[in-house]
Amino acid sequence: MHLIGNSYQKLGLQRLSAYLAADLAANGMTRLAAVLLLAICAAGPVGSDSISDPAGEVLVQSLRNGGYNIYFRHAQTDWSKHDQIDNAGDWTSCDPSRMRQLADEGRGTASAIGDAIRALGIPVGLVLASPYCRTVETARLMDLGPVETTTDIMNLRAAAFFGGRSAILRRARIRLADSPPAGTNVVLVGHGNVAREATPIYPDEAEAALFRPDGNGGFELIGRLDVHQWMLLAEQLTP
Repeated sequence: MHLIGNSYQKLGLQRLSAYLAADLAANGMTRLAAVLLLAICAAGPVGSDSISDPAGEVLVQSLRNGGYNIYFRHAQTDWSKHDQIDNAGDWTSCDPSRMRQLADEGRGTASAIGDAIRALGIPVGLVLASPYCRTVETARLMDLGPVETTTDIMNLRAAAFFGGRSAILRRARIRLADSPPAGTNVVLVGHGNVAREATPIYPDEAEAALFRPDGNGGFELIGRLDVHQWMLLAEQLTP
């Protein structure tokens, strides 16, 4: 499935499937079942339209068990507009003449992603967003729970107001390494430049990067999902 397709290149299918199978085994799946899933997943890439895609099923079940930090770049924006930040707090403006806002496509995308996550039964214990209007709106339209703003994943273009780029990147990495509340996942809605500098990837608008804290102050990239992949998983794996 393309949901893991980008991760084939970055992590390797065997590494990814082994990790997910081990995660399921640790959360109640029998060792034999986990090994069988590992063998199926490691056999090779599976088709993006396969309803019985085992890698997708394993990933969703692992997300249902919780323990992931799911980092979204805000949904699609109107790139004909530009941010104008002169003073602290300007980034909270929802005025499109002053700050780049979500496009209509982005608003629909954010709602569709939230619908898919709820349909899949993936528990979300906390929703965090950068205080930019476009990130807060993305998080609210997902409708996965109350939205809390945090400058830990602040756009690097406003870094001068928060101790500089290195300070923001340090706090972002700490957030991604934090363990979510037991049995749940944390959704973070931030910016592409933060992900590009603090993690191994540069996500597209509305793309999710799935991170698993390693328990040693770090985190591991497990996979990436765009809106079409979220919707496909919901179609395939929702009764």
